[in-house]
Amino acid sequence: MDLFEVILSIHIGLGIICLLSGMVSMLAAKKKGRHTKWGEVYHGSYAALAATAIILAIWKWNEIAYLFYIAVFSYGLAIYGYVARKQKWKSWLQHHIRGMLGSYIGAVTALLVNIGDSIPLLNKLPDLSYWFLPTIIGSLLIYIVARLYRKTPSVSKKISY
Repeated sequence: MDLFEVILSIHIGLGIICLLSGMVSMLAAKKKGRHTKWGEVYHGSYAALAATAIILAIWKWNEIAYLFYIAVFSYGLAIYGYVARKQKWKSWLQHHIRGMLGSYIGAVTALLVNIGDSIPLLNKLPDLSYWFLPTIIGSLLIYIVARLYRKTPSVSKKISY
C-alpha cells in the first residue's frame, strides 16, 4: 500500500466518522450533552477530513481537483457554523444551523460524486444529479430547521446549550 492509499484510507474512515457523528448530532436534542459532544466529534473529524481531501486532491490534481474545492468550501461552512456558536454571534443559532447543515451537504455531495454510481437506485440517476441533489434536498432541510429554531420567546426558552 503506497502513501496515497494510506491517506485515502484515513480519509474514508474520517468521512464515515464525520457523516455518522453529524447525523447523531442532528438527531439529538438541542442542548448540552449528546448534541454538543457529537457536534465536537463532527467538527474535529470534518477538519481532518478536509485536510486529507486537500492532500489527496493536490496529489492527483488532474483526476480529483474537485475534491479540493468541495473540501475548502464545505469546511468553510463548518467553521462558520462552529464559530457562530462558540462566539455567540448575534442570531448565532441561525448561522450555526446554516453552517453546520451546509457543511453536511458538502460531505454528502463529495460522497455521492465519488461513489454514487455504485449505490443501488442512485446509480440509475444521471451523474450530474450527485452534484445537485444533496444541495436541493439539504437546502430545503436548512430552511425547515432554521424556521423551526428561529428566535421566538417560546423557542429560545426551549433551546439551551
